[in-house]
Amino acid sequence: MGEAYLARELIKRLEPVSPTTVLLTTNTSQGLAILKEIEEEFSKGPLQLHLAYCPFDQPSLMARALALIQPHLVVLLESELWPGLMAGCKKQGVKVLVINGRMTESSLRRYQRWPAIWRDLRPSAIMAMSEADSARFAALFGADIVETMANIKFDRIHGQETKGGQDNNPLLHIIPPDEQFVVLGSIRQEEEEAVANLLAHLCRENPCLIIALFPRHLHRLDHWQKHLTGRNLAWQLRSQCRVKVRPGTVILWDTMGELERAYALARATFVGGSLAPVGGHNFLEPLGCGIRPVIGPHWENFSWIGRGLIAQGLVHEAQNWQGVARYLLEEVQGRPDRRQTKEALHEFVRHRQGGTQLACQKIKGMLAQP
Repeated sequence: MGEAYLARELIKRLEPVSPTTVLLTTNTSQGLAILKEIEEEFSKGPLQLHLAYCPFDQPSLMARALALIQPHLVVLLESELWPGLMAGCKKQGVKVLVINGRMTESSLRRYQRWPAIWRDLRPSAIMAMSEADSARFAALFGADIVETMANIKFDRIHGQETKGGQDNNPLLHIIPPDEQFVVLGSIRQEEEEAVANLLAHLCRENPCLIIALFPRHLHRLDHWQKHLTGRNLAWQLRSQCRVKVRPGTVILWDTMGELERAYALARATFVGGSLAPVGGHNFLEPLGCGIRPVIGPHWENFSWIGRGLIAQGLVHEAQNWQGVARYLLEEVQGRPDRRQTKEALHEFVRHRQGGTQLACQKIKGMLAQP
């Protein structure tokens, strides 16, 4: 899903001068739903978009796919290094560009078990999201093909108000702005026990809350339905919400593309993937909607942001679910100053933007090469 949103930023700013066809691929139904929105919005004029599930990364399947598609350029986003695909590109002479490249120390150690293989598969160019990521890519592939870019996620900040405004938010018919509304976003399976304790505590301490529970992966919905029922918590599926939701209800979110809209109505929010060591999820999203989130101690995937937002009080870091609960219960009593938060965030990211435009220039330059 995250890569699908990055693809949207690239497509939005690509602006080709000659007819260009782009095939967008994903491995998940959630990602495909986002790509369909991109196709409907941007497939016009010289830019034609097509969607598909990515083939399984078996060399023979990838070779057949590449022979059928015959791309001039393959763009891989963030950490999507598929050896079968890269081998097929190398054999058929297709250029490969990594954009917004991210590589952790643990990933580098795994890759370095087979250094000769990765040297043979090395991309044509890599644009990494930080100096540390650039150094890791250079250690694996060589410094001559690596450069550093500003993270595209910083460029997404300005586009979030379109989804997040309170006046035109399509969720207002179920969550009026005067409700004590809490969002638990992008909850991962590895932290479900901690979040279950958090949910029970919030409902017990403040029965007036409306809590939106967003599992990161929709296949965990059955688990949460059984859990909420077993704990005797009042809940309903988002897809079944037709009128104003009653206070004291947990909304189990089973529809796609509404997390940012929910952030825009929340008084307090927790960004998941951070109460278990799975790397964290994007806490810039609620900030872009004017809400200061709380996260757990595990957010290594977003270490490129640094601790500046925490030092400024724009993000709160808790060490466990109890700390998350204390912050949410305190924040939900007031009303967030969304304008002040957005202004502080924009000031923080102002000198960190521009990565998308740089990446688009790189794409167009490589497309122009023979």
